[in-house]
Amino acid sequence: MSDTVKVGFVPLSTAPRGIAVAFCDDQLRLGVATGKALGGASDLIKRAAGAARFKGKDGSVLDLLAPEGIKIQRLIVIGTGKGGDHKEKDFLKYGGSLAGKLNAGTEAVTVLAELPSGPMTPDQVSSLAAGVRLRAYRFDRYKTKKKDEEGDVSANVSIAVADVAAAKKAFAPRAHVTDGVILARDLVNEPPNVLYPEEFAKRAAALRKLGVTVEILDVPAMKKLGMGALLGVGQGSARPSRTVVMRYDGGKKGEQPVAFIGKGVCFDTGGISIKPAGSMEDMKGDMGGAACVVGLMHALAARKAKANVIGAIGLVENMPDGNAQRPGDIVTSMSGQTIEIINTDAEGRLVLADVLWHVATKYKPKFMIDLATLTGAILVALGTEHAGLFSNNDDLADKLLKAGQETGEKVWRMPLGSEYDKLIDSQFADMKNTGGRHGGSITAAQFLQRFVNDTPWAHLDIAGTAMGAPKSEINQSWGSGYGVRLLDRLVWDSYEAKS
Repeated sequence: MSDTVKVGFVPLSTAPRGIAVAFCDDQLRLGVATGKALGGASDLIKRAAGAARFKGKDGSVLDLLAPEGIKIQRLIVIGTGKGGDHKEKDFLKYGGSLAGKLNAGTEAVTVLAELPSGPMTPDQVSSLAAGVRLRAYRFDRYKTKKKDEEGDVSANVSIAVADVAAAKKAFAPRAHVTDGVILARDLVNEPPNVLYPEEFAKRAAALRKLGVTVEILDVPAMKKLGMGALLGVGQGSARPSRTVVMRYDGGKKGEQPVAFIGKGVCFDTGGISIKPAGSMEDMKGDMGGAACVVGLMHALAARKAKANVIGAIGLVENMPDGNAQRPGDIVTSMSGQTIEIINTDAEGRLVLADVLWHVATKYKPKFMIDLATLTGAILVALGTEHAGLFSNNDDLADKLLKAGQETGEKVWRMPLGSEYDKLIDSQFADMKNTGGRHGGSITAAQFLQRFVNDTPWAHLDIAGTAMGAPKSEINQSWGSGYGVRLLDRLVWDSYEAKS
């Protein structure tokens, strides 16, 4: 687990020990302080670079064991390319790259946080430190035996910086956001026999320790509210459904909150419209949206964000027993709108419909953003590099796009339109829960839009990014924790009161 890697800050003048990490550009140049700390490293790097075909390209790594003439065990050199305008995501990757070079066992690491142009800024250093922790994350709590290469990495990573106090101040909130990502990853990675709606709700309730107000709605409470769409999904499961509403008030008293809503299908068999057996085990991750919302609420509350925030998650299991919802059923949502069930595997939108309506009408937020592993169609359209973004508000969409570029959790805007809306009109009810194969992600978003009224709203289809995404410099886990950093940045940049 990532808590076996400890990150601290020391002065840039500190003599490296154990493993040293340095940064060079595409000319193989080091910073002044790095050159002094490592003595003859510059010439050594240039000699080794030829044999290793290392050219200092951005993100490339040169690893030298027992470097000649330097009193350290290893020297890891990370290329930063031509330099210029590096973003937060670049330093996250640098941190992840160096963490990826650590071996099983205990190691002392000194990172010389200096670019060839000069010392890294406190914000750059904080991103570097976050990258180390995110890469170090492992989910192996259920393994009783480990191969040698799977052993825990225990490391004390000392990041040598120009200003220790400034680095610590910058990293403090980033550390809480990193904890939120790790919490989201843990939730997505848990097996479904461990993490079911009631247990998920209990874990969300742990946020009370951070000053978050948590309300858990059980089945009778949801029936009283009229959440027929959500309850229809879970009626075939032996595990009762739950809705959890989390409220964090860090902004001005009485100010409208911002709201985040997550799909929490703890396991999705497809119901009566059952899925094929192949890869069905992946459907334990169909609660990635809810996991993100819980991780985000942890991050915001722990770093004491100056904003009023609502987090709401609908938690169900979609199972095919004798009481399960059938194709052809008609359910009445909390909004009063009726829905014909065409396919019981189009269940996530039913869960979100009632939770969106509940949040919109009770809390009247400035905006709502929902996150859901909603459609396989978004994978066909965008692969695993971008989440699909649908929105009724250009300003909110633009802010999400910007936050995605800064953090590396990228989104791509997709269309909405009345032409697509017609595809979900029903002969027997107000709407049907699927519009067929064509434009499947779009018709799912059109469905959700019917439950937000005039509230500025965005829908993020994260089916390709929340689980099973390709491994990266900052994530080697099946669950990525996607969305926590993206939405924390959105709140920080655009909606948080600055002192």
